[in-house]
Amino acid sequence: MPLIIMTGASGSGKTAIANAIEVDHPSITVFRFDSIGVPSAEVMASLGTGHQPGGAWQRAMTLKWFERIAPIVASGKAVLFEGQMRIAFIQEALNAFTIENARVICVECDDSTRTHRLTHDRVEPELANESMMGWARYLHQEAIDAGCEILDTTNLSLADSVRPVLDELMPKIRTG
Repeated sequence: MPLIIMTGASGSGKTAIANAIEVDHPSITVFRFDSIGVPSAEVMASLGTGHQPGGAWQRAMTLKWFERIAPIVASGKAVLFEGQMRIAFIQEALNAFTIENARVICVECDDSTRTHRLTHDRVEPELANESMMGWARYLHQEAIDAGCEILDTTNLSLADSVRPVLDELMPKIRTG
């Protein structure tokens, strides 16, 4: 069974996709990077200031998550992991924990859709700023450079956004 990692900036749709898959497919283990919470600036600073953008804290937590995920994937369970992680950190973690059956998907949308989702759907207008839009552009370019799949949810329904992720997670049933 595979490991699918969805990364992308806030408002891209990755959490909505993960939630829908978790509800409809309880056999798939779903993890959310944000469930660990965000520590104080002091705690983040204690890990150093390198590895920008994303920072040393994001790198350290990505490695910690994959340490937890690796034995589940090794046991044969399908796992979906979503969060705002740099692809470079994901690749480092996959190598560190020798996870080979993994696929990284950068979930994204255009800036106006992101702004609408963050402002109206999530009621977090403070996240709809140039910093978030820049982060989305950075992750997009990192995905291109790494040869990762890009899932643009701008004009997709939730069901249409879920389908390609679910197709990767669920074993194909062959007939005939």
